[in-house]
Amino acid sequence: MDFHTAEELLELCSQGTDIATVMREREVTQGETDSETVEEKMKKALSVMRNSAHTPLTEVLPSTGGLIGGEAEKLNKNMLVGKNICGSVMSKALIYSQAVPEMNASMGVIVAAPTAGSSGVLPAVLFALEEEFGLTEKQLLDGMFTAGAVGYLLMKNASVSGAQAGCQAEVGSASAMAAAAAVAMMGGTPEQSLDAASIALGNLLGLVCDPIAGLVEAPCQSRNAIGAANALTCAEMALSGIKAVVPFTEMAAAMLRIGVKMPNELRETALGGCAMTPTGCAHNCRIFGGCK
Repeated sequence: MDFHTAEELLELCSQGTDIATVMREREVTQGETDSETVEEKMKKALSVMRNSAHTPLTEVLPSTGGLIGGEAEKLNKNMLVGKNICGSVMSKALIYSQAVPEMNASMGVIVAAPTAGSSGVLPAVLFALEEEFGLTEKQLLDGMFTAGAVGYLLMKNASVSGAQAGCQAEVGSASAMAAAAAVAMMGGTPEQSLDAASIALGNLLGLVCDPIAGLVEAPCQSRNAIGAANALTCAEMALSGIKAVVPFTEMAAAMLRIGVKMPNELRETALGGCAMTPTGCAHNCRIFGGCK
């Protein structure tokens, strides 16, 4: 079993199944393995995600470049004393979205979903919804397989590389994956999952990749928060019955077209955007030296 477009995926789902089931079957057939192995690998990925999302809440992890570290702990403390303004689900998602990039920047183990730079988006949505609604492990795994299907489509038909298509291909793709996962975990249909993914991707079209000093720290970390918030917003829209104006396949193609037209300076080279502000350049000199 395999699929190459969102339309083919939905056609498979029309036979009375969901995206997660189709993706599980694809992994078995294309990976020439058994369902138990596939499930165990995803459970391991979920375990790594959970550790990377929770460890920085109580243990500040200094990053390689010193640009980030401690943000998740601060946000968590702010929520615990009731000073958060975003509401329970969004505040928890915000916390986890900052924790995972901190783990990554301190050379900890994370799950690139789909990339290291966007690794906080999916865990943020998974664990915020798990805690708020008491979701089971099975529901979280269904969400991950759904996200995996969307990520697979983006890798096959567009891009998840900041160097190729900017941060819209990293955080944008992660946000689309998380939006689809959220819909699936909350009982939505395959069509609604892909509607949410398309809206999420469209909301972040044109987002550039401009890491300060070339490190996956800033503004990467804070953009994970935008990706998670965008995913939750789009999931709620789709679950409410709002349809994507542009189908997912077309939105993915649009994202790629925009990405390849971006100047080289805005595609992970650290030669434009935030990286080339006076402060960004100063951080580069501090970290790597050689500046006069």
